[in-house]
Amino acid sequence: MRAELVAVGTELLLGQIVDTHSAFLSQELSELGIDVYFHTSVGDNRHRLQEVVHTAVSRSELVIFTGGLGPTDDDLTKETVAEVLGVRLVEHPPSKQVLEKVFQKYGLSVPPSNYKQALVFEDGTVFANPNGTAPGMAVTVGKTTCVLLPGPPTELYPMYHSQVRPFLEQIRSDDEVVVSKVLRFFGIGESHLVERIEGLIQHQDNPTIAPLAKEGEVTLRLTAKAVNRKQADAMIAPIEKEILQSVGQYVYGVDDETLEKAAVRSLAEQGKTVAVAESCTGGLLAGTLTSVSGCSAVFQSGIVCYSNEVKEHDLDVSRECLEKQGAVSMETALALAQGVSRRFRTDFGLSVTGVAGPQSVEEKPVGLVYVGVAEQGKPPRAYRFYFSGSREKIRIRAVKHALFILLECLRKGETTNEGI
Repeated sequence: MRAELVAVGTELLLGQIVDTHSAFLSQELSELGIDVYFHTSVGDNRHRLQEVVHTAVSRSELVIFTGGLGPTDDDLTKETVAEVLGVRLVEHPPSKQVLEKVFQKYGLSVPPSNYKQALVFEDGTVFANPNGTAPGMAVTVGKTTCVLLPGPPTELYPMYHSQVRPFLEQIRSDDEVVVSKVLRFFGIGESHLVERIEGLIQHQDNPTIAPLAKEGEVTLRLTAKAVNRKQADAMIAPIEKEILQSVGQYVYGVDDETLEKAAVRSLAEQGKTVAVAESCTGGLLAGTLTSVSGCSAVFQSGIVCYSNEVKEHDLDVSRECLEKQGAVSMETALALAQGVSRRFRTDFGLSVTGVAGPQSVEEKPVGLVYVGVAEQGKPPRAYRFYFSGSREKIRIRAVKHALFILLECLRKGETTNEGI
């Protein structure tokens, strides 16, 4: 079944909001075996929306529209789709009652313009909206089904899961499902990764293998189309096994497991704790860790130690070390990791010190970063990196390398340079 998605709203074209609905719906449709061929964004303009609708229904069997179902004059999706398809709009009494109850709750009468939200396609399907006043709807004309969904995420997502997905499962043209598994890699670039598994990529068919470079890491999406999930998983398994045999040492997680999620999970599973000392990353490492739900069980504290005074007085870095080796040095990274672990009595101390730019520091180049790790019962270790790019990219890459080092400590018992 060939599908496309149309996001309606001038705010999308102005960059005031990002179209996350299309990403969500593409993933959901993929699981149903429905192929999405096009994404379109169009403003609240009747003429341009007419053109988009004409094009969409001429080439796709399923078109899903998001947004433009509100009560104002610039909410044009329903009226324009009805006009292009030649379908009448009729009043839907249950939706009208929802409108009236919502306004009565606040002691208000329904503005006349709001009643247009109770209009739906004649002989179509209506999706109730318990979280808002605009119902969703669908209608099939010829070989094309058009589905209209409200724009607010708190309305669209519950409506999709409870009503729209079951509807799509009934109308889809085949019984195939599409299942994807994402392997996440760190410490190897996209070109080197692809080179290592070139044979698999060249001969891919079903499952398919799609590499994607992200900031400082790479993912491989393995996608299989089959009659059910069990069969799809069985098709993916041997391909995944071959990939792991070749580059498995660089895999840190699957699907939506980020480096920080993997680190927090591993800490929790082993009942261990961590504290961080940050210079050039300025709290980004602590913020990344604490963005993970459940991190309070493993993350004790973090210190942003930009100045040498804080390094010396709060984290016991000796003045001699700072004067002779410098704040940006392997020795300081080691002392910071040990100091923060000792101060907060944690199993791990993690430190970052370096030059994020734009100017050099201590006659050391922009991009030079040291990451230190102190683990209870083991000698402290520090690693030197040279990162390129903007100040923000250097900071992000430093954080990701620090997390990977921590994760490798947790996984292997000690960190080596392999895979870093």
